[in-house]
Amino acid sequence: MSVLAGVFRNTQLPFIRYFSKLIIDPTAVEQLKKLDESCLRVTVEGGGCSGFQYKFDLDSNVKDDDEVFEKDDIKVITDKVSLSFIEGSTIEYHEELIRAAFRVSNNPLAEQGCSCGVSFTVKLD
Repeated sequence: MSVLAGVFRNTQLPFIRYFSKLIIDPTAVEQLKKLDESCLRVTVEGGGCSGFQYKFDLDSNVKDDDEVFEKDDIKVITDKVSLSFIEGSTIEYHEELIRAAFRVSNNPLAEQGCSCGVSFTVKLD
């Protein structure tokens, strides 16, 4: 038995995750507060030009299979199936000359996306 295994063998330590399942960027918080909304629902659906697409709705109804992430009194809600496609991603609000929208960025599970930033292809390991 290794020394490390001997040290932790009888310890009842909880499992600690060192990353967030979903990161809420301050830009998303700021925009939701401007809209006087406290909840944003993020879902992933089949479709779009790359196979899957992100969908955003202002929806405060929490369902049984939802996960809720909070930052500064703002909630981002997603169902567990959608979370499996966006876990580790950042939810942000992005403004350009031609459009402004919520978006998912830095998705570690997406291999590529289209130029619109709404659809993506899942990494196949």
